[in-house]
Amino acid sequence: MSVWAVLLAAIFGFGISAAAAPVFIPYLRRLKFGQSIREEGPESHQKKSGTPTMGGLIILSAMTLATIIVSAIYGVLSVTTLLLLMVTITFGVLGFLDDFIKVAKKRNLGLTSKQKLLGQIVIAIIFYIIFSANDFSSIISIPFTSIEINLGILYVAFVIFWLVGFSNAVNLTDGLDGLVSGTAVIAFGAFALIAWQQEQLALAIFCMAAVGALLGFLLFNAHPAKVFMGDTGSLALGGAIGTVSLLAKQEVLLLLIGIVFVLETLSVMIQVTSFKTTGKRVFKMSPLHHHFELTGWSEWKVVTVFWTVGLAAGILGVLIGVYG
Repeated sequence: MSVWAVLLAAIFGFGISAAAAPVFIPYLRRLKFGQSIREEGPESHQKKSGTPTMGGLIILSAMTLATIIVSAIYGVLSVTTLLLLMVTITFGVLGFLDDFIKVAKKRNLGLTSKQKLLGQIVIAIIFYIIFSANDFSSIISIPFTSIEINLGILYVAFVIFWLVGFSNAVNLTDGLDGLVSGTAVIAFGAFALIAWQQEQLALAIFCMAAVGALLGFLLFNAHPAKVFMGDTGSLALGGAIGTVSLLAKQEVLLLLIGIVFVLETLSVMIQVTSFKTTGKRVFKMSPLHHHFELTGWSEWKVVTVFWTVGLAAGILGVLIGVYG
């Protein structure tokens, strides 16, 4: 495979994203598409109210254009590319609707949880239909073992759980400046290396296009953020990374590579369960990043520590994916 293909995808993704942001951010300001901050969140976040949101449109545009252009140049536009872009864009549209309703009504509530869940399930089912029609494997392998589980028709339930779960997990993680942008760079970068080792060029191109687009966006999303990705970005990125793991046949490995997303989700589940059953909270606030903020950590410290955890998990995940 050509190393220039994946490098070009990253360069195009970064260039498009970095060039589009300075144009798009003022446009969002003129439209008054500012983020509403929930009152029950940390008090320090109230000053972020009004920061332009829907920046995920920048990321998705850069990812999509870079993927299509480079894939076309190297002749690897394929079903894999179709599936990746279909899930990413449709989850992005779902997130856009959620964001648009929020800014239109000037409150921190968009689509209802049922509406959002229904949309995610429908997208996951469409993915499975295309996936199964093209003879992709329904076998799940357990790293470091010879165990392989063929779910057969039950794989559709797994796909729904996986895509919905990781879409929401990344969405929950998106609460601090640059947190999702950085952790997603690490996750996509790890899977790019795994896809390269598997000689899946189309998959590697998509992952590196995502890395480039996110790095370009991070220039404007790092603390103090000039723009937020919103649900437009976080729902799409979560669905995309879930899809990447399915196509790489490294589903279980995503639990390690995406450890930050997993821990953030678990913190919410633990908090809700504990409060409903005992009336007590385990964390000062969930998701987990808010807990550390309320213990006295600065926002930047929380983000950099979480990035470091994600990077360590990503490196370990690549070693397992390549040599396990």
